[in-house]
Amino acid sequence: MEMYPEINHAIQFIQDNLHEDLTLEQIARHVSYSPYHFSRIFKQKIGLPPHYFLSSMRIQRAKELLIHTHLSIRDIGLEIGQQSLGTFTTRFTEKVGISPSAFRNTALVTKDHLKKIHQLSAYQQQKIAAFTSNQIVKGTIEATPSFRGVILVGLFAKPIPEGLPLYGTILNQAGPFLFNSVKPGRYYLLTTSISMEMGSTAMLLTEKTLRAKLDQPVIVNGFDPVSPIKLTLRPPKMDDPPILTSVQVLMQRYLTRTLALSNR
Repeated sequence: MEMYPEINHAIQFIQDNLHEDLTLEQIARHVSYSPYHFSRIFKQKIGLPPHYFLSSMRIQRAKELLIHTHLSIRDIGLEIGQQSLGTFTTRFTEKVGISPSAFRNTALVTKDHLKKIHQLSAYQQQKIAAFTSNQIVKGTIEATPSFRGVILVGLFAKPIPEGLPLYGTILNQAGPFLFNSVKPGRYYLLTTSISMEMGSTAMLLTEKTLRAKLDQPVIVNGFDPVSPIKLTLRPPKMDDPPILTSVQVLMQRYLTRTLALSNR
């Protein structure tokens, strides 16, 4: 893929002006491109149209304001350009998987969820050797030997971790993952991680978490087997889409499902 340093300049411009009513023309002009050419190369490199990326960055900004300030939810919506409280709440919930007020109150339980997942016994880890179905998506997530924490892996409908993944799991260490009985379709494999040393705020905002993503979509057609995937966790890059999905919600759902299965 061609490298376009102008895209990073455009992203920095977006980040610096989230409070403004930015237009495609303004962003493109900032990097001396026509709107059409800018949109084309932006989507080619990022996987998302510029306006979608901008909207996602505003939701990420809302997450930061919910955690770091005492502003009302209405004022936070106004801060990111949402005039309607109802529209802001609906859009935030859709992208994050939890309402703004609930997100603000999750800091106390997130650390506890992390500890419980990391302590899950070995028998609760996935066994993948016996699976050979054409509707299996499996692979391995690698990390540095010093990494200690959990890894969240998901198949999403878009190349951005937003809402709830169509298929998701959590690993309590680097290693194999597997999604069984995946319906035919096009998916995007995205991962992030939470280290045991992170504070609750850093966990919730996921701005500095190690992550990885598959550059090409995963195609499941039910006939041809999907090649095993291998990814390595890395630090975030400027052109990574923000991780909007609430890690607290994902951890809560994973714990509920895992403990229910272990009690059968």
